[in-house]
Amino acid sequence: ADPVNIGANDEVSIKKLIEMIVKISGKKIKIEFDLNKPEGQRRRNCDTKKAENVIGFKAHVSLEEGLKKTITWYKQERK
Repeated sequence: ADPVNIGANDEVSIKKLIEMIVKISGKKIKIEFDLNKPEGQRRRNCDTKKAENVIGFKAHVSLEEGLKKTITWYKQERK
């Protein structure tokens, strides 16, 4: 009943994540941050030790490669 984090163990800033998604998607958009809103987390990273210990999971795909595959799949499914 305990949650298990599944993912690449890469720490990434929210800004870098957005930049990767925009670049991979091929969109030409201006990224803006609303500094009037409360601050959230500046970066994300999941601890995958439990997944490795309990179920033997270890990511074989980087965050960037996973985003590429997901965005490609999404574009194909929308056709």
